[in-house]
Amino acid sequence: MTKPIAKPESSIEDPFLWLEDRTATPSLDWVHRQNEVTVGQLQGDPSYQASFETALDLMTAEDNIAVGAALKGHVYNFWQDKTNALGLWRRTTVASYKTEKPDWETIIDFDQLASKEGIKWVFSGASRLYPDFNRCLLSMSPDGGDASEMREFDIETKAFVENGFRAPASKSGFGWLDEDTVIVSAAFEEDDKTQSGYPRVIKLWKRGTKLEDATSIFEAQKEDLAVGAGVEFDGDRRHVFLARTLDFFASHSFLHLPSGENRRIPLPDDVTDTALFKDQLVFGVRTPWTAPDGTACQPDGLYSLDFVNWIETGELGAIETLFAPAYRVSIAGLARTQDRLFINMMDNVRGKVIVCERKDDAWSLRPVALPENGNVGISHAEHFGSSVSFSFTDFLTPSSIIWSDDNGETLATVKSQPARFDASPLISEQFEARSKDGTMIPYFVVRRRDQKGPVPTLLYGYGGFEVPLLPGYAGVRGRLWLEKGNAYVQACIRGGGEFGPAWHQAALKGKRQNAFDDFAAVAQDVVKRGIATAASLGIQGGSNGGLLTGASLTQHPELFGAVIIEVPLLDMLRYTELPPGASWMAEYGDPSKPEDAKWLSAYSPYQHVNADADYPPVLLTTSTADDRVHPGHARKMAARLQEAGHDKTLFFEETEGGHGGRGDRRPQAAQTAMKYVFLQRALTAKT
Repeated sequence: MTKPIAKPESSIEDPFLWLEDRTATPSLDWVHRQNEVTVGQLQGDPSYQASFETALDLMTAEDNIAVGAALKGHVYNFWQDKTNALGLWRRTTVASYKTEKPDWETIIDFDQLASKEGIKWVFSGASRLYPDFNRCLLSMSPDGGDASEMREFDIETKAFVENGFRAPASKSGFGWLDEDTVIVSAAFEEDDKTQSGYPRVIKLWKRGTKLEDATSIFEAQKEDLAVGAGVEFDGDRRHVFLARTLDFFASHSFLHLPSGENRRIPLPDDVTDTALFKDQLVFGVRTPWTAPDGTACQPDGLYSLDFVNWIETGELGAIETLFAPAYRVSIAGLARTQDRLFINMMDNVRGKVIVCERKDDAWSLRPVALPENGNVGISHAEHFGSSVSFSFTDFLTPSSIIWSDDNGETLATVKSQPARFDASPLISEQFEARSKDGTMIPYFVVRRRDQKGPVPTLLYGYGGFEVPLLPGYAGVRGRLWLEKGNAYVQACIRGGGEFGPAWHQAALKGKRQNAFDDFAAVAQDVVKRGIATAASLGIQGGSNGGLLTGASLTQHPELFGAVIIEVPLLDMLRYTELPPGASWMAEYGDPSKPEDAKWLSAYSPYQHVNADADYPPVLLTTSTADDRVHPGHARKMAARLQEAGHDKTLFFEETEGGHGGRGDRRPQAAQTAMKYVFLQRALTAKT
């Protein structure tokens, strides 16, 4: 029998509020005590050391694919291995990249820089200056978080520019307007920031002047999510775009004119998938929209308008349908070379790419001849050239890079990752489970072809922010989980982007319970098919997926034998108080509003911990440096579970690496190995 779930007690003072203080001594002392227990148990397991070494070897293998992007004759790549723990930003010629052993030229060695400056810098990207692309605005995080320092860097001399542009660590954005002007999306001082902590003001910063004296050209509201800016080149035309992002799914776009006017582009707030190509502005919409000319624009379709005509006349003019919507087909992204536009799409969670050409005021489309029935992505598209590359993978096929120097006409596989595990006994299948409201939920299963009965099984999910979970090869998972005879399940629940905006909107705000119900339905279907028993079924999810597994724990503890909750949101009644939580209100709702608080209270995992429930073993993980999802969520949940007597709750907090665990691979490998040890220990005895 399932024990009753406790009602939330939001009116009672939170006894673990002090754990929200990220770096206070009492909080960190608690973290260190928790880490000591978890490390003792999981790293003390006899299987841990071999698992750690395997994970580290695979994460840092010399024959991993060096994924790169071509720009003006060079392919740029960021690389990490055992020797280069913090990584190398490097480049090689296009011709050399296609060889088995490219001749790489190091641009910047971050381990050397860290040794010189005493800070473990983590590469966050670079904005390069058109048209030579040798000068760049280099962003580096001091701790692996989202906040980064910016410095001007010269690729030819491989040195920071003396007295060049430089800005302290923040969540600001930087891009070139010209060689002496930087467009800054500013988030330095409190007045520069939105309430979510992101940039609110766009400024022009002239060379030789102080950052604080930069000229403001655009401002958003304090309650908006953020602002952003970028320069787009379309043929000989240069356009300066400004964006006021209202929330995660709504924005206003503006064209910054030479006169200083910021003219809004009159498209709906929920416009998506935009690209400027051959004087056409391509766009999609998240909800149906009727254009001024009467064209009915639908989600999962693509449309275009004459952008130059709009600039000159102020009228949108005729809207053309570039790609009509189709059942269970969704747009995954757009990319362009100088002469072609590429549409990356998903057809029933299988990848495809279409190439588009614009001639004689009309669109022509054709599929790119890529492998089928897997996850196809666009690795790069050279904006000022004709090279484009694609990635292909599935659960049992190692990743490969398929390259074209002629806009996708001629294709050649130039990189293939070696197999990391023996896939010959395995099979990948797709099933569907019926959710509580009758919706059919697709999911993938990877297991031994000759499986005779239930085995330890890991179920992974996400279900939020219109982000799809797609098939992908994972060598570490293969070696540490599948080769042991275990099974892996990946659920395509609502809230994600597997089937476009409608699939996401079906679990938005007050409909979030649909995502949890979908996940539970997949778990039950996996058991019904005999793949696992409830006791041998473990679940895992991170960030929004951590909310998913946290809610699954408190709502359906009887369905699972182990639960991993990574970098999670868990206190949904206070998430907006923990920066940048306010930025997600379009996804979850606003707990300060009674009607929103009602549905948030109904599922918020932290408030639903029940001392009388029979919870399976739980492992919560987070990072002190995570400035995207506050570590207070995981800390407080672990403390509350332990206080309620659930002594099978383990907690581990990494002290660096940020939300995505960037930086040194060694701690990432250690944490990965601990998770598989935790699952094996919790589930094997229960099969």
